[in-house]
Amino acid sequence: MSEAIDARVRAGLTQVRARIAAACGDAQRPVESVQLVAVSKRHAPEALRAAYAAGQRLFGENYVQELAQKAKALADLPDFKLRLIGHLQRNKVKELLRVGPALQSVDSLDSLRLAEALAREAETAGRTLEVLIQVNVAGEAQKSGVVQAELGMLVAAVRGMPSLALRGLMLIPPDVEPEARRPHFHRLRELGSELGLPELSMGMSDDLEPAIAEGATQVRVGTAIFGARS
Repeated sequence: MSEAIDARVRAGLTQVRARIAAACGDAQRPVESVQLVAVSKRHAPEALRAAYAAGQRLFGENYVQELAQKAKALADLPDFKLRLIGHLQRNKVKELLRVGPALQSVDSLDSLRLAEALAREAETAGRTLEVLIQVNVAGEAQKSGVVQAELGMLVAAVRGMPSLALRGLMLIPPDVEPEARRPHFHRLRELGSELGLPELSMGMSDDLEPAIAEGATQVRVGTAIFGARS
């Protein structure tokens, strides 16, 4: 492992964990109530090994092929877990489920047809797959995610699929100033409360503080840990 990569990743993790702890303190929440997902897309397996050596176990990938490659390259690491956080096409579902137990969750479920495909392949694989539903709170045409008006129907359908375990909701907010994203974080918390879905994946490198203030239980941080992507 490169000493430079190891030092950079360790320093990044230390800083991010300190930010999470401070944000939890400000929100009067226990630090254990927020889970850190290290977003590792386009970073080499050695960078993930450095994070793992520093205690990180949960990683997020945007692309199925890259997630599968990392799962294979790091198969020797106990309790190493991957979450798919990017848009998932139905024709990639079989490939994704072949990853095996390192795949913990699909956090970008955004349609009934995708849910049905995931449920079929999870059943074939003999496993229960955790999922989050991605919500397009702002109704942005260019973004994936179910719109608020259709969320309840999708939640009900997924809850009826035994091979899927619905844990919560995920949000990618509009590209505005971090504090201006707060109303979207707040709305996701309201939706989660209304639907009995406690897990809220929201907040990234530049806006994890307002996300935690509004109830995030999971933050997805890449650049602040690993540096700029290649």
